Amino acid sequence: MIDWQKASAELSRKLDPAHIKPAKQFGPKGDYIEGWHAMAEANRIFGYDGWHYAIPECTCVYQGARDIGKDKKPGFGVTYTAKVTVTVGGVTREDFGAGHGYDVDCGLAHESAIKEAVTDALKRALRSFGNPFGLALYDKSRENVGVEASAAEVEAAKAACKGCNDLEALSKWWTGLYKNARHVADHPEVYEAKEARKAAVTMQGAA
Repeated sequence: MIDWQKASAELSRKLDPAHIKPAKQFGPKGDYIEGWHAMAEANRIFGYDGWHYAIPECTCVYQGARDIGKDKKPGFGVTYTAKVTVTVGGVTREDFGAGHGYDVDCGLAHESAIKEAVTDALKRALRSFGNPFGLALYDKSRENVGVEASAAEVEAAKAACKGCNDLEALSKWWTGLYKNARHVADHPEVYEAKEARKAAVTMQGAA
């Protein structure tokens, strides 16, 4: 049974830039996340038994002769399209993907193209669930790409803030936090804790 309240909180989090791969000369045309990461995120957010996917369609749409490698060895170029359906609880999403395979061995070219097509379709179907699956990359502003503070980081920062007994200590702590963990300093709860502590130590100093 999916805890959608918990899952929704994870799905709305920003995409960590550490998981973004740049476009390749031969491959995805823009920045992307890898297939293994998308599946790992699905396992983490939905649970290992909370989601599954099916491949209702996988079709070879092209096969032809092609020179392979710098040596221009005779080989094959193959392209497949695939449709993947992802089901999470009672929610179903599906999308299409494409894959290309190039090899001197025709069978290996097919194998590569099939795997790429299915992975591409799976990522695209998962994408519709939220930012952790790459949805954030389709927004040119990249507003939902970044590192967010974890609950543990927020609580640790609030505790450290509470331990600052004067304005000098508070300023030194805040400067270090802002420099070394900007994503934590930018969290609303941490900023509010800093402002509240600032007001409290100011009043103590005036008393």
